[in-house]
Amino acid sequence: MPRRETHTECLERMFALRRFGIKLGLATIRGMLAGLGNPHRRYPCIHVAGTNGKGSVAANLAAVLMKSGYRVGLYTSPHLVRFNERIKIDDREITDADIVRLYRRVRAALPGGREPTFFEFTTAMALDEFGRRKVDWAVIETGMGGRLDATNVVAPEVAIITNIALEHREYLGNTLAEIAFEKAGIIKRRRPVVTGAKQASALAVIAGKAQAQSAPLFRLGKEFRVRRTQGGRFAYYGIDHVWPDVKTSLQGGYQVENAALTLAACELLVKKAPRLTPANIRAGLLANRWPGRLELVCEAPPVMFDGAHNLAAARQLARHLDAHFKNRKITMVIGILDDKPYQAMLRLLLPKAARLIITRAKTNRALPPEKIAEVARTMVADIRIEPDVGNALRFAMETAAPQSLTLVAGSLYVIGEAKAALEKATVQPG
Repeated sequence: MPRRETHTECLERMFALRRFGIKLGLATIRGMLAGLGNPHRRYPCIHVAGTNGKGSVAANLAAVLMKSGYRVGLYTSPHLVRFNERIKIDDREITDADIVRLYRRVRAALPGGREPTFFEFTTAMALDEFGRRKVDWAVIETGMGGRLDATNVVAPEVAIITNIALEHREYLGNTLAEIAFEKAGIIKRRRPVVTGAKQASALAVIAGKAQAQSAPLFRLGKEFRVRRTQGGRFAYYGIDHVWPDVKTSLQGGYQVENAALTLAACELLVKKAPRLTPANIRAGLLANRWPGRLELVCEAPPVMFDGAHNLAAARQLARHLDAHFKNRKITMVIGILDDKPYQAMLRLLLPKAARLIITRAKTNRALPPEKIAEVARTMVADIRIEPDVGNALRFAMETAAPQSLTLVAGSLYVIGEAKAALEKATVQPG
């Protein structure tokens, strides 16, 4: 009898699939799921795409459905610390034993042809586990784009496109319209679509795709809207409902728009999920947690983690700092991936920093710290390079002035390593 793989061995073999890179297309994932008995056809789904905010919206929806008494599968990416974070049932990560079992099942179901990518493999694992666990609902976040993303095998009850910005140009296109075309690929025939996209060129593409698919389209600012009040609260003027005095637990002004997309989706789902009452929806928004996004991980001294992993996210972080930390000295620990517009991101963020510690995540996609330093020297006088993320965070916290803010930003890979450092107590807060 062959020796059973360990959890670590399974993960190592899965991560090794990254050497095949990103291959957009649905033939391989369809073959894999066919070998597993097409588990994704056994439960209703919500599919979420977009440049930013799709993870927050997906987590919002999962929390709301759970508060409504449904069994919910949630598939998101990337993970921050542990692979297990990607696949959750009722907010519980799959176990290490689950990973071994799912790895063996998917491996045995592989069709002939090319080797699957890492994301295709993990998508098959998630969709298979949701079927085995008999979820009432699955909330699925796209990995990249939408049209040819491995998750686009599902037929969602509602599709959500959070927003559109320039990203992954080598795969998705060089214009907002081209990127919107890829995101709009998740729209299915006669299934409603909700979007927070605002640019005319992007909206025209999404509207055209919706019309071609006879899919009802609901746009933030048109068919539904929000009005911010005080203390992070807002009033929601919806498709069929008005809900005053709503609050989300997630920090950042942009989370109000993400909450609005969530509420619009709930309105459209209520016929098939009748337990989505206003009380349960409110409770879900307040219960949701989405780590690594404006997350205050320590209070004394204050330490905040925010991925800010692309230009749009960096712009949102800069606005948050202006609104809430205008007069606070900020020590910024930053590392950025080499496929991001790092110069533009730095121009947004570095004017907020009193001092800068440049670091580098343990991935071959990480930008060399010296490249960041070249740009940073024109904006920040106090600069230090500390390539190890854990060491960079420890130094920042140990040398922080009282009441100053330590901010870790620039990449979700950096955030993951910083969170791991805290968990392993290599960094001792306070």
